[in-house]
Amino acid sequence: MKYDPHAIETKWQKKWIEDKILEAEPILGKDKYYCLEMFPYPSGKIHMGHIRNYAIGDVFARYKKMLGYSVLHPMGWDAFGLPAENAAIKNNIHPAKWTYNNIEYMRKQLKRLGLSYDWRREFATCDPTYYKWEQKFFIEMFNRGLAYKKKTSVNWCPECNTVLANEQVEDGKCWRCMSEVTQKELNSWFFKITDYADRLLEDMTKLTDWPERVLNMQRNWIGKSIGAEINFTVEDLKFDLTVFTTRPDTIFGATFIAISPKHPIVDKILRKSKNKNEIKKFIEDIDKDLNTQINSFDKQKKGFFTGFYGVNPANNKNIPLYIANFILMEYGTGAIMGVPAHDERDFEFAKEYGIDIIEVIRPENKTDNNSLEAAYTGSGYLVNSGIFNDMDNEAAKEAIIKHIKGAKKTINYRLRDWGISRQRYWGTPIPIVYCDNCGSVPVNIEELPVLLPEDVTFKGTGNPLESNEAFINTKCPKCGERAKRETDTMDTFVESSWYFIRFCSIKCDNAPFNEEDVKYFMPVNQYIGGIEHAILHLLYARFFTKVLKDLGYIDFDEPFLNLLTQGMVCKETYKCPKHGWLYPSEVEDNNCIHCREKIIVGRTEKMSKSKKNVVDPDKIIKTYGADTARLFVLFASPPEKDLEWSDEGIEGASRFINRVYRLILNNMDLYKCVTHKNDVNTNIEKTKIGELTVLAKDILYNIHYTIKKVTNDIERFQLNTAIAAIMEFTNFLYQIDTTNINREESDCFVEALNTIIILLSPFCPHICDELWHIIGHTAYINTVQWPNYNNEYLKKDELTLVVQVNGKVRAEISVNADITKEEALYIAKNNEKIAKYLENKAIRKEIYVPKKLVNFVIS
Repeated sequence: MKYDPHAIETKWQKKWIEDKILEAEPILGKDKYYCLEMFPYPSGKIHMGHIRNYAIGDVFARYKKMLGYSVLHPMGWDAFGLPAENAAIKNNIHPAKWTYNNIEYMRKQLKRLGLSYDWRREFATCDPTYYKWEQKFFIEMFNRGLAYKKKTSVNWCPECNTVLANEQVEDGKCWRCMSEVTQKELNSWFFKITDYADRLLEDMTKLTDWPERVLNMQRNWIGKSIGAEINFTVEDLKFDLTVFTTRPDTIFGATFIAISPKHPIVDKILRKSKNKNEIKKFIEDIDKDLNTQINSFDKQKKGFFTGFYGVNPANNKNIPLYIANFILMEYGTGAIMGVPAHDERDFEFAKEYGIDIIEVIRPENKTDNNSLEAAYTGSGYLVNSGIFNDMDNEAAKEAIIKHIKGAKKTINYRLRDWGISRQRYWGTPIPIVYCDNCGSVPVNIEELPVLLPEDVTFKGTGNPLESNEAFINTKCPKCGERAKRETDTMDTFVESSWYFIRFCSIKCDNAPFNEEDVKYFMPVNQYIGGIEHAILHLLYARFFTKVLKDLGYIDFDEPFLNLLTQGMVCKETYKCPKHGWLYPSEVEDNNCIHCREKIIVGRTEKMSKSKKNVVDPDKIIKTYGADTARLFVLFASPPEKDLEWSDEGIEGASRFINRVYRLILNNMDLYKCVTHKNDVNTNIEKTKIGELTVLAKDILYNIHYTIKKVTNDIERFQLNTAIAAIMEFTNFLYQIDTTNINREESDCFVEALNTIIILLSPFCPHICDELWHIIGHTAYINTVQWPNYNNEYLKKDELTLVVQVNGKVRAEISVNADITKEEALYIAKNNEKIAKYLENKAIRKEIYVPKKLVNFVIS
């Protein structure tokens, strides 16, 4: 019987839906597991990055279901957004039609992958039954002062024609279209996320299963700084300039002051300066890319000396006052004291502009005062600091604040309130009405949702809501007089900040979600998505969850218990000096087929249509099947690492699935001899190990070793090594001549075949359900209990490994004689005695001497 992936996969996908085996319900007394991948924007087609993301999640969902959990694994659509509106303009099609057409196609693609989604829970965020509740949340936040409107300088994308939050500006460019971002004065709506800054920081202690990299990115973005505000008098301007510093202990080394171009003192400087025009030109030059500095710390530091000086209150010295491109008015006071000797940025700036560098903190082991080659940012004792000389720098911080007149301790945050106004059509309407008598008035809750009008005209520029009189003109909810609706819509990240809670309830019409469902399923046990969402979506979702708790909707304050940030799918690129990026089919003998120029073979980069290095998932599935596509993206790389596409790799995955298929079918005769063939584990488990033949013992050892290896690897998110273990197990079974084995060995071999099917099923569910039924079972493979390993069958010759830390013996461990390096390192790291030495330490080197020792070199 030939393996036909298309016939097998469509057959089982249909059966799963018909028999409702993928549906999840709250079950009293049963543990739950909520697995969720970040839902997609319906852009038209899924790509290989989607397949990788969703296949990873599907492994966890199927595995946990086999462990006996009630598994919630939903899918929906992050459906509002600018691309739909741009498509409407380009193709003369309504954004809703474009969006729902895409959803229909992408849903078929996802179903063809055999993902274990409960499709009853599907929704799109552009559906009024969803955004109605978002508008209600907005109104409740408005009533509590958590949503407000103010005139401010905002990030403006001229291409998208809309405002961007600070988090959506990447290196001075729009995160979506990469256009240069400018500044614009607008009245905009904000969510007061700054009120939650401390809670967002403090609650990170609960996120023990999040990548430290993501937590650090959020900590840095929130940017809590404990320091002091100190006044530097600019006597010629009769102005006390307040600076914020986290290092008051270094004030005697302050040799310049730098201010933001937007600081109020700039007006005074311009009025009195002889270099007014040069200063204006400098400000104009840096103002257009000011937001580049918001999200990038490695830009060239530029300054302009104003001609004025401020008095250092610590030593009464005059120090120059600069306007600088790296000082933000939104952070601290918009002014800093520059201490080149002890700040890397200030050191770079001082070298560029010839400013004095004065050492005031010296390490304990240093006594000379040689010139500094770089800024010293560590701790030490004070020098060149008057009465504070020889004082420990930490103690000096408090002492200097008390000593300097007017200085005070303060806390600052880099985080700014979340700007949610967007001047576009395809988004959730902000439920506010403007009345000449009553001001800004929220729409009555009973009148929600405020619907997007369908009769709009897209002209290519501006917001079509602004010219839709039927939408704009309304009555004031408070006084009944004529009023105007808000025409801004909400940032699409608002929709994705609570969708995971909505998934808990099926078709909930009278509330945003059913409280009992949410209490059962939330929080999400496993969340999966890209590292690029660390600051945007993940921070907003944490904030919104805390808001919903404060509003009384939920009783938890962190939405995601475990976070996995999967790597990208990458592929080699080709570029012609004349014709730009090329498809592989446009390259022949390393030459461009169009002009015969030598092509540039680029590095492997994220798959991108613009770089012509994409692989069409539909073609892969049509050629090899969904199981092969899933297996390849799961096997080719650890989930958290980037995956490099390989045509040979996809061929290899296909060959392995065919090998498993043939292994089962070629040994069907053995099942006829096994009376207990419908058991997952055969009765051989009841036989004493000493009574078994050498071959039977070897088969049982490999069965239980593989179960243990695959189970542990899935739990550790090492899906690629779990698959490798199944492959090794398969190779082992192929080496056994089943035509010359006794009944006892035959029983063991059948158990081995059963085990392969079960262990492979979370990765390749279609072929495993097919094989499971071929060998005589009636239950679906996903409803079968995940097998346990038996340590009695894992006992082989043992040896003792010495475990050292920095060359000193700290423990001894007993291990199997044929243990691998990876296994030895893992066991050693998790040894109770060793773990305490490694805690909070960086492992610089791991040394393994087979059958003798493990040594961790730490710092």
